[in-house]
Parts: sequence; structure tokens; C-alpha cells
Amino acid sequence: MSRYTAATDDDRRAMLDAIGVGSVEDLFADIPEAVRFRGRLDIPAGMSETEVFDHLRALAARNVSADDEVSFVGAGMYDHYVPGLVEHVIERSEFLTPYTPYQPEVSQGHLQAMFEYQTAISELTALPISNASVYEAPSAVGAAGYLARLVNGRPRFVVSRGVHPHSRETLRTMSAGYGTGVDEVPLRDGVTDPDAWAAALGSDVSAVVLQQPNFLGAVEDVAPLAAAAREHGAVVICQCDALTLGLLKPPGECGVDVAVGEGQPLGNRLDFGGPSFGFFAAADAYLRRMPGRIAGETRDVDGRRGFVLTLQTREQHIRRERATSNICTAQQLNALAGIIYLSWLGRRGIVELGELMLQRTAYARGRLAAIDGVTLLHEQPVVREFAVALEADVEAVVRRCLEEGVNPGYPLARDYPEHPDGLLVAITERRSREQIDRLAGVLAAAVAANRRPVEVGAS
Repeated sequence: MSRYTAATDDDRRAMLDAIGVGSVEDLFADIPEAVRFRGRLDIPAGMSETEVFDHLRALAARNVSADDEVSFVGAGMYDHYVPGLVEHVIERSEFLTPYTPYQPEVSQGHLQAMFEYQTAISELTALPISNASVYEAPSAVGAAGYLARLVNGRPRFVVSRGVHPHSRETLRTMSAGYGTGVDEVPLRDGVTDPDAWAAALGSDVSAVVLQQPNFLGAVEDVAPLAAAAREHGAVVICQCDALTLGLLKPPGECGVDVAVGEGQPLGNRLDFGGPSFGFFAAADAYLRRMPGRIAGETRDVDGRRGFVLTLQTREQHIRRERATSNICTAQQLNALAGIIYLSWLGRRGIVELGELMLQRTAYARGRLAAIDGVTLLHEQPVVREFAVALEADVEAVVRRCLEEGVNPGYPLARDYPEHPDGLLVAITERRSREQIDRLAGVLAAAVAANRRPVEVGAS
């Protein structure tokens, strides 16, 4: 050990001499003393492989999956059925192991999967171009904002408060880096306030962002909101739920320039938060401002159909000042699961799934609204998610329901202080009528047990 230490010291001295510094401390001279760490990191000793396995098993056992409880939590991630076909295909080695398809001559299957995925997203959103995916919906919203800034250079974004909180947060974080402000438009009766929306618009607005359906589950009237923004020359960005597009008018037919969204519901399990993918589609005018990769179709010298990477706009491939994204890879395996799922579902299947969610959501909304101490947060049309207000401590109600094996939904106060009593309830095709009835019974008992006392003299 002493010989090893000595050799290490000699090597360190030689390296320091080679780069012309006297000590390791000199390498950190530019870091202010006040922020330097002195001492030893509190890192526990290493474990053997069996010890690591046992430790990870113990950590995993602390989680509760959607298969262990009846879950009505949504808020952007949903408990959908994933057919066995999806995992069967994506676990094939030719899809599971490839990275970037730099060599098209040996990557035709990978490139075709990207091309077919792009085609499906384009058809879903009614927009002519799609990239090969990004990380998830919030980063897609952030990238769409940067696209708008590249297009018109204006200093302000206008965002509906109905947009997912994580997307709004990501947009604010990213836009701060290039000096663009974000103004938020409030909701009225569950949807974007059209008067406040109109008042927020102006010639200095680079882009507007709205969501369909919005975070409270309400179906927005997208077309007039988009039209008002386009009158001022703003880029219209819409975060949408792909599985509602079998029923709702697609964003491309509502005046939307860029449609983005969360791909998790498309053949990807919840998996304790990820990974997932984000989809990104746009009008032709924004082709060369889009982030990520775009696979294209071509013909080889013999006239045979083939596929290539048509555009790659990240810093690794083009000059940094021309790059449109620093995302270094697409979530291609997850996006592959998405196109397999959409192919399995089919054109009619996505409509039938939407209708099923619509019917079960309407039933659940009615059952919960009939509970004493539960009222609807808004009366707007919904597809798969709706919000209620409880006359009880929401977190206490959730804990009580969890004890009964039912997760009743997402407490809105975590992101919407204006709704301290709000609960967001999500329905998928996995939630049966019997499970909805069970939710109603458990929720009624939990609300009754945690009912807030009526103030004396209150009307």
C-alpha cells in the first residue's frame, strides 16, 4: 500500500509539473474561499454486490406502485394499460442497445421507427412536421419557447395558469437564461380568462402557451385564444394530451403553431416517475428551428426506399450559435414504445379509448359531486380528469383514503394556493365502475371524518 501511495504521489507531482502548477490547491485558485469545501465528505464505506442488492430491495419496498392501490392520480402521468406487445418489441436487442443512428446504412430499422413515430405524431396533432422526441413535456415547452425567441426575438411570453406547473417552471427557468420574461394569465371558471388573455397580449409577446385539456382537466376553447395571439404575431404553443386527440379538435386545426406534450400515456408505464418522452410537432415555417432530430425518407442510388437523419440541431452537430437545443439525445426507446402503442391502438382504437375515458370520467364526476362536502371546482367539459373542492383537510383526506388502499387524486394546493381545498381526480380505462364506486365510498367517509367545523354565525 505504501508503494502504491508513493507511486500515486509521484504521478500527481509529474502531472502538476507538466501543467505548470505547484499544487492541487492552485487548480482551485479561481474559486472563492468562501465556497470551497474543507474537510472530508461524509460518504459511507462501500458495499459488496449482495449488500447493494439487499439495500436497493429495501428502498424499493418503500414504494407503492399503481398496481398496489387503486390510483386516481394523474396530473400529467397516467395509469394506462400497456400491452405486452410493447415490451416484447422494445426489448429486442436491435432496438434496446443502439444509440444514435449516425450510420444510416446500418441503422435503417432504427431510423424507420423514428420516421413512423414522427408520422403518427404529425397525424395526431394535425401539424406537418414532428421531431424524433425530446425528454418530456416540460422540456418540450421550454424548447418551444426558445424556438419562438429565435423566430422573432421578442422579450415576453404569455402563459395560461392552466398549463402544467412543471412546464411553467421549466419555461421560466430556461427563459431567464436568455432574458425573456414570463407573464401568467389567470383562470376563470376553470379555463383561461379570455379578457385577461387579451389584455396580456401585445407586439412584444414572443409566444403564448396554453394547455388542452388544462391542468384542472377543463377543455379549453383553443381557437379564439390562438387567433387573438396570432393577431399580434406571437407563436402559439399548446401542450396537449395525446390520448384526448381522438375526440378533441387537434391543435393544428385550432391555429396552433407548435404542439408539445407528455408521451408517457403512449405505451410507457409510470415506473416511479420515468423515463418518458416528450413529443414536439410544428408548422412548416419552424422546421429549421425545431430541437432534436428529424428522420427523413429518401431513395438510394438504386431507387430503394431508405431513411436518414435529415436534421440534427444540437451543439454537437452544428455551430453552437446556430444550435436550437442542448438536449443530447432523443428518448428514442420510449418513443418507440409510443409508436408501437399507437399502432396497436389504431385510428379507431384511440377514439374508442377517448370515449371510454369520457364516459367513466362523467360517471365519476357525478358520483363524487353527489357526496356531502364535495363540490365541483368548475363546470367546464372534461375528458379524463376533473377537479373537486372538499370541505375538509385535503391532505388528511388523502391519508385516510390511502389507508383504505385508494389514492383519491392530487391535492391542488401543492401548485395552486388559490385552491387549498382542491383535489384533481384522473380516470383511465383501468378504472372500472366498481373502483369508481369504491372511491366514492372511501372519499365520503374520509371527508366526513375530517370535515371542517362550521364557523358560528356563518351564513
